[in-house]
Amino acid sequence: MKIGFCFPGQGSQRVGMGKGFYDASPAVRALYQEASAVLSFDLATLSFEGPEADLQLTVNTQPAVLTASVGAATALAERGVTPALVAGHSLGEYAALVAAGAFTFADAVRLVRRRGEFMQQAVPVGVGAMAAIVGVTLPVLEAICEEASTAGGDTRQVVGVANINSTAQVVIAGHKNAVERALALAAERGGTKSVLLPVSAPFHCALMGAAAERLARELEGVAVATPKIPLVRNVDAGITTSAGDVVPFLIKQVVSPVRWVDCVRRMIQEGVTTLLEVGPGKVLTGLLRRIDGNVWGHAVEDPSSLEAAIAAMGRPDGGKDA
Repeated sequence: MKIGFCFPGQGSQRVGMGKGFYDASPAVRALYQEASAVLSFDLATLSFEGPEADLQLTVNTQPAVLTASVGAATALAERGVTPALVAGHSLGEYAALVAAGAFTFADAVRLVRRRGEFMQQAVPVGVGAMAAIVGVTLPVLEAICEEASTAGGDTRQVVGVANINSTAQVVIAGHKNAVERALALAAERGGTKSVLLPVSAPFHCALMGAAAERLARELEGVAVATPKIPLVRNVDAGITTSAGDVVPFLIKQVVSPVRWVDCVRRMIQEGVTTLLEVGPGKVLTGLLRRIDGNVWGHAVEDPSSLEAAIAAMGRPDGGKDA
């Protein structure tokens, strides 16, 4: 059995996430203490008690999800479960880099806090938008985005593909007016469901250029080690095995689509037979079923789900449908 870890991104947060591992593991409690020292506020209290409105702020969400995810990976390691390959969805790529040994946890916490600030400040609230579209193929949706970006002769209004989450679901991002035009065009061309997402900024699109530039400057002072575990990256589903590849692709990730379907398929191509979603929620496990139903996925977000995953992986069928 070859195990891959995949780490969730923003949108998986909820009040109470990570508390089970915090209560059960001194090592996880130490992570929260370290994160709180870096951030200069009590991350454990915010994560476990809220208020939810504060947890939903991008600048808080990113370090909170990162810490919960690294905590879950720490708990797995304590049980002897380690990955042969790692990947992370957007923000989750930072947790993957910590798990791979490329970043220290403290550096990653500081980076994602700043990343959240930069992404939020890149586009004023209300100017941008993101939307999930179901039932339109990627080539058709790319053509729709191009058309919506130039509709009405206003070339300043742009929209593009942001997340390729499964063969059926793609997320677009850009100026709100352009996103709304794209939704209308998608409905005309076979889209079965489209919904605007409750996000504060249009992530992973050209409007994040200023955020990418600021992140690049922030990354200049960060020590990057050679990954001990190969990482499948968002931008192109290539594999990062050298320290030199880490920073350029993280910068590019800010303005590029998250090619999650390709990431999962690459992990499978590399021989992964079991994917553990390490961190809050079960979003990536659900997407896995749509991408390839032959690979077994298990969400590990608390002690009970960890024990269930370990038990399932010990069965002769590898825990299919667990």
